[in-house]
Amino acid sequence: MPATVIEDPLGIAAVFSDGTSVSLTVNVRAGGKTYSTRNPVLARDMLSGLADLVHPHGDVDATRTLNEYTSAIRALTNGLADLGFTGGAAELTRAHLAEHWLRGEHRAAVESLSRRMLARMDDLHGLLKPDVREMVDGRQFQVSRRRRTESSLVPYTEGEWARLTEACEKAVKDSYSVFRSARSAAEGGEDPLTGGWSEANVYWAYVRWGPLEAMPYADWSPGHFSGLPEGQFPYRKVAVSARLFPDASTVLAYRLLLGVYTGIVPDGLDDLGLGDVDWAGESTILLSYIKRRTAEESRTLTRRATRLLEQWLDHSSLTRKFAPMDMRDALWVRYVPRGRVTWVTTVPQEEKMKRWIAAQGLLADSGKSLRVHLHRIRTTYDSMRDRRAWAGSRRATLDPNRSPQVEADHYLGAGTPEQRALVDEIIVEAQHDMLRKAEPPMVLTTEDTASLVREYPERVAGLGLDDAALAELVNGGRDVFSAACGDHLSGLHGPKGKPCPARPWVCLLCPLALFTARHLPNLMRLRAFFARQWDLMPSGEFMRNFGPYDQRVAEILTPGVYFPSPLLLEAAAQVADADDELPLRPEETTR
Repeated sequence: MPATVIEDPLGIAAVFSDGTSVSLTVNVRAGGKTYSTRNPVLARDMLSGLADLVHPHGDVDATRTLNEYTSAIRALTNGLADLGFTGGAAELTRAHLAEHWLRGEHRAAVESLSRRMLARMDDLHGLLKPDVREMVDGRQFQVSRRRRTESSLVPYTEGEWARLTEACEKAVKDSYSVFRSARSAAEGGEDPLTGGWSEANVYWAYVRWGPLEAMPYADWSPGHFSGLPEGQFPYRKVAVSARLFPDASTVLAYRLLLGVYTGIVPDGLDDLGLGDVDWAGESTILLSYIKRRTAEESRTLTRRATRLLEQWLDHSSLTRKFAPMDMRDALWVRYVPRGRVTWVTTVPQEEKMKRWIAAQGLLADSGKSLRVHLHRIRTTYDSMRDRRAWAGSRRATLDPNRSPQVEADHYLGAGTPEQRALVDEIIVEAQHDMLRKAEPPMVLTTEDTASLVREYPERVAGLGLDDAALAELVNGGRDVFSAACGDHLSGLHGPKGKPCPARPWVCLLCPLALFTARHLPNLMRLRAFFARQWDLMPSGEFMRNFGPYDQRVAEILTPGVYFPSPLLLEAAAQVADADDELPLRPEETTR
């Protein structure tokens, strides 16, 4: 047993062998309130379970957490006492617990903590009845309300996003310009103790001595210890600190703009340090950050995000120089001239953000003050991303870094009207693709243009070819690998006006493809290629990559459907079942 549970007139306590203890008072009046438990027997049993959960024997290592557990003990024991139960854990029944928990008088977290203590107590002493233990391990009666996640936040409109970005960029640009001017002025200054008081000399003092030591020199008035005679200068004060040492407003502007540029999760940006910034060459940064829901991640920053981060490192260089040693590696370290804490490494709080938004005059489309939510910035970034960067086409549907389920549930469902119109266009094109693939293959058993026109009048009309082009299509003038192509510049599988980049098997489902007897050897070679891929791939992966094409080639090569068996056997005899028979890329080979 990891601890000894003892009782005294004041309450119950669990004492560990190393001298640490946790106690639960039975009845103590403090602060005008009485904290008590009316069932000491059950409280003692639950406390024995809690004792085994406390560090170093368990994972409870904070006083606040421990208080939550003891509150859960009082909630359960007093609640059961109200129902007439005053026995110990061995006497508990499913009815007792169900009646108490179904009343819903306490939060779901309280029920969860009670279940955990009862389960640990039963692990140690085996006091619970089997059916009661099954209930303790089962599903909770009270369920926590689902917290609002970033995926449920509606993105900013394009106008709001543009105004937020513009405000951040202006604030960053202006503050950095002031910083550079002040630093440049400091280069022409000198020690104010010998050179007297001047703005340049004050800047010099701040750059050389730091903000704490140079603070007395920021202003001048008659009798100033710099030695300047009275009346030579009027009363003056220079706001040096904010110019050379970025304040909370400047840090906030950089923080927001970096989120706008990168879309990294807020907690990932807030906890960044210099060790997370890895230069990959002279102009590229690989940024490592922690995503709480998963683990450590990294991202190669875009050019403008790299320039922004490089600028911030220069802007905060003086701050980092004079900050305490243990704070210099924090990315957002800043100096607070009038705060109780002089040096801070955390990002500004929400109240500071509200004041910054008001100072910038940022408005939502409704005319009210814009509410800035860091997770909403991430959601908007994902919504505003240029999809052309994903696959070279504005018709690309999914970010390759996310599963289709995540993309559909979290991001495609929320967007601007323009983006929803683009999604509708994608859906229409996908439906057209499905209809085209559902059409039967255009197979011609004779090399006769008249037969083509007679057997496929609607398809030929859709191709829009003249007699000469139709003759080329039938007689081999437009052959690709596995078929004759009605128009290889049509752009069905690539940019219009450019040669079709599709792989050889894609032609099997293309509405522009015409299959004739001269294509049979290559169709046989494709079928052999599919058979080799089937041996190498799991069935699910094969069906995703090649399944529809394999079914189409099997349909065309079925004996007696389009071509007689002797003709198919003759074509099969020309197949060597080797990769060099097909125009494959290195990653597509099977041997």
